[in-house]
Formats: sequence, structure tokens, C-alpha cells
Amino acid sequence: MYKQSTLAIGAAVLGGLVSSPAASTLTHSGLPCWVIESDQVELAVTRTGGHMAPVTFYRGSGQPVAPYYISPWQGEKHDYPAPVLVPLRGDFFCLPFGGNGDVYRGETHPPHGETSGSEWNFVSSEKRGSRTTLTLQINTKARAGRVTKRLNLLEGQNVIYSSHVIEGFEGKTSLGHHATLQMPDEEGAFKISHSPIKFGLTNPNRFSNPASGEYQQLGINQRFASLSAVPSIFKGAPDVDCSKLPNAKGFADLLMLFPADTGGHPAWTAAVRADEGWLWFSLKDPKVLTSSVFWLENRGRHMLPWFGRNNCVGLEEVTAFFADGLKPSATDNILTKAGIKTAVEIKGSLTVNYIQGVVKIPAGFTEVAKVEFSGGIVTFVSPQGQRVVAPVRHEFLQTGEL
Repeated sequence: MYKQSTLAIGAAVLGGLVSSPAASTLTHSGLPCWVIESDQVELAVTRTGGHMAPVTFYRGSGQPVAPYYISPWQGEKHDYPAPVLVPLRGDFFCLPFGGNGDVYRGETHPPHGETSGSEWNFVSSEKRGSRTTLTLQINTKARAGRVTKRLNLLEGQNVIYSSHVIEGFEGKTSLGHHATLQMPDEEGAFKISHSPIKFGLTNPNRFSNPASGEYQQLGINQRFASLSAVPSIFKGAPDVDCSKLPNAKGFADLLMLFPADTGGHPAWTAAVRADEGWLWFSLKDPKVLTSSVFWLENRGRHMLPWFGRNNCVGLEEVTAFFADGLKPSATDNILTKAGIKTAVEIKGSLTVNYIQGVVKIPAGFTEVAKVEFSGGIVTFVSPQGQRVVAPVRHEFLQTGEL
């Protein structure tokens, strides 16, 4: 899977820092990555931007699962319009989340923040008992602060436990996780499910501009109650089923979902590949990450570096105003007027915990109807009542402890 540049079993140096036996440093798709592994999961994260991919779940089985997207231009030489596009792959942490095209209180941030396109520094990697942890850091300049990234794997689990500790960076900001999955070519092969929602909303302005070689199929500023019936931008056209992906080729769209009260349980998102017998899931604390942004991209962008070849879905857990960036998120907007938080106020420090994983599913399990939580266990239930139980320490979202 990887092109090996430096194997750090024992010790290696990357960025002037020495790794421990738990990590290796390899090159994947043209970029240096740190790699950790457990008996179930192998995980790579790029030095540039801290993007997490590839990740292989069930790595020792006869049917491993590698769900994350890696952009097709990796290794190509371009004058990229944004630093985040250079490593674009898998999951990455955005601070501030969004395009950040507007100056906010004298601050100019790159799209999705320095955390998504600048260089991270290696701090440590270690294996203690059943847990393997990789720790990285970045110091931000547009607004002075430090972010510490910790990625944790547990033996026997196909789960990634991540935390981002933000220190400094005082004031309001948008933020979020940008988990991005590779979509299959077969229409409708992915079935997307999620926690109950208050409502959903399409992008309040045009998301894809035809004058720039972009095209969208979803309506503008349209409220909806179900992901399976999202209003179309085309007059007289039926609603678009965004719960089955990919759908029609040639479009790039954005929408948001706003979770209903979870009763203290995590909010969740799931993507089911019934044809391959697995589902990907994410869990979050909805008090920290208040909304979900869905980026639906099926060859709908034709400018550099996209060139009409991109097929992925972003299942992004955020506190933000769509993907507009810091200023629209930190000031009054149509969502804050509806009682939805679109920015956090950082005073001292803030920790964002997040969980992602993969579970194998039986034949006939085509979507997730509900998720049940008990001590250290998550149960995924299909509409037909099939139940898949997985060891997941979901309590980590509140405690940060494993």
C-alpha cells in the first residue's frame, strides 16, 4: 500500500523530532506520512495538513476496508488555489472551518485554516497496553494558538479516537472535522443515515458557479425534513434523494443537517456499503460539534485541480455556518437566528473529541435505522431489525479517556 521512505521501527527523525517504536514514517501519494497501527487498523496522517488517509480497517482479514478518499491529483504539480488542496484526503481538522474568504477582525485565514494545509510537527508516538497513540502539534499564526492532535487506536477495535486540544486562539471561531469518503461509481451504492434532525437546509447561496466550471443540482436556501427528499434547483424537477450516493453525475453540492436532541447520547452519521458488507460511522458530542455539513461531489467541478474527475462525499461534523468560513460563522446569520450555534468562543483551551470507525454487516443490512449506546458498546440496527454490535468506547466523547 505504501511507498516506504523511512522505516522508524526503533527510532527515526522527521522534522527534527524523534519517534518511538509505535510509529513509522512513509510516503503515500507523494506526501510524507506518519503511520501507526493496531492489530485491526493501519492509519496514515500527512505531515502537510494532518490529513488522515489511507486508513485500513480489518487489516488482518481477508477483506480489509479502506473507505477514505484520496484526491486524484496527488503527485501532480500545480499552482494550487488553496493549501488544503495539496494533501486533500480522508479526515482533517479545520480551524477555522470553511472558505474564510472574508477578513475577520484583521485576521486572514486560508480555506479550512492553517490546520488543514500547513506543516504539523511530530511530538510522540507510543504503545501502552492495548492503546497506540500518535501526537502531533501545530502553531497557528493568523491567530496565535497551538493545536495538539492525538489519534488513538485500541487493540481489537476498528475504531479511531481523535482529540484536538486548542490552546490560545482566543475568541470566536468556526471549526470541524472534514471526514471525506471515496464514493463508488455505481449510483446509489452508498446509503447515508444519521441521527434524527430538526431540519436540513441547502446552501443559502449558489454553491457551484457555472462561470467557474462548477454545477449544482440542489436548490438554494431550501429547508427539508429528510435527506431522501432535497429540493432541486431545476424548475419542476423532483426532489433529489441525497441519502443514496452517488446520484447524478456532474454536480457539486452542499447541505447542512441540524440534529435533534439526542438525550445525552452521541450524535451519529453512517454510510453503508451493503454490496461490500460494511458500514462507516462517526460519533460526536452535538454540544461541541453542533451541525453536519454534507459535501456531495460527483464530477461537478472542472477547474484546476478538479478537472471533472472527483467523486467523494464529505460527512463533516462542524460548528460553522455552512462552508462560508470564520466571519459568516462568528457573526449573526440565518442559523443563529434559528437558535443554532455556528461558532465557539475559545477562552484558554478547548478540546474536540471525535470517533470514526468501520463495522462489518450481514447480508440484507442496507441502512442504519437507529443506533443504541450502552457501556463501551454501540449497536447498529437496520430497518428490518438486524443488529450489529461493536466495541466502541463512546464515553470518550465526553471524558477524553480510553
